[in-house]
Amino acid sequence: MSLDKKEKNLNHLINKLDSLSLTYSQPNYEIEKIRSEKNEILLQKKELEKKNQELLREHKYLKEKIKNFKFDEKKRVQLEENFNQEIEELSQETENLVLEIEKWQT
Repeated sequence: MSLDKKEKNLNHLINKLDSLSLTYSQPNYEIEKIRSEKNEILLQKKELEKKNQELLREHKYLKEKIKNFKFDEKKRVQLEENFNQEIEELSQETENLVLEIEKWQT
């Protein structure tokens, strides 16, 4: 069930509790019990909304960290590839120099 649907259902329940206390002639203790339940539900709703906001912030933060890790990893791989390429080039140059030296020696 989506968050919007849950919130809509919760608001519907709160409104229903309000109308119950206003429409029926009930003893005062029942009206107070309904009000108390309504207040408790509202409090729970606020707490859940707060937790949801915290989770959204944390999700955004973690998403950004993952993005940064991926960027750093890509950079590291590129540096490693460049380093390997340079080693390969140096190795080739060394081999060529060795061949040149051998030519000069003969």
